[in-house]
Amino acid sequence: MKTILTTICALFISGLGFSQIYEIGGFFGGSNFIGDVGSSKFINPNKLALGGVFKWNRSPRHSYRASLVHTTLFAEDRLSDDPKRIQRDYHFKATVLEASIGLEFNFFDFDLHSGTQIGTPYIFTGISMAYHPNFYFNNNKLVDEKTSSYAIGIPIALGFKATINESIIVAIEVGARYTFSDEIDGSEPDAEELKEIVRFGNFNNNDWYVFSGLTLTYTFGRKPCYCNF
Repeated sequence: MKTILTTICALFISGLGFSQIYEIGGFFGGSNFIGDVGSSKFINPNKLALGGVFKWNRSPRHSYRASLVHTTLFAEDRLSDDPKRIQRDYHFKATVLEASIGLEFNFFDFDLHSGTQIGTPYIFTGISMAYHPNFYFNNNKLVDEKTSSYAIGIPIALGFKATINESIIVAIEVGARYTFSDEIDGSEPDAEELKEIVRFGNFNNNDWYVFSGLTLTYTFGRKPCYCNF
């Protein structure tokens, strides 16, 4: 029985090696926040963002992708173009760890076994989850709630990637995250009993944040036998 299980595992691992190609690497860039505090500029990186990315290429046109990114979201009213925000003068910093998973679609065939340098624009979307601290503003002072929350979101990223050689791929990307939360910037406290007292801002808009930067990935695995789905 032990021999049979060992044989099955070996065949499974071997099959993966011959039928797929993977990418693993890092993300290097910046982040900016868009919400009820600070500037409303869409692409305005002001803090470092670093992370890792893994891709499972299923065809020359699409890949499954997962990433983990760490950053500090920073916003300051005095950097806004809105006179009311400048006068209010709120600011915050929030350390965020985001995990995302989804589908990356290439606009042109991206065959990593073509033997030539190739490139293509692409779009990525899926689901994200950002772990962030909770706080609120009271009498113009930031109050730490001593708790944390998860902000579920939808990532929408546009980029362009190209091969450097047969094993290395570089990409430039801008990716916005629309979240289903209004708590990241402290405009809505986590505690229910405080919501009607210290809540502020546009109640109809949730928080956004943006990652802008480069990914550098290393490819491994054998020439893929692409599926029909």
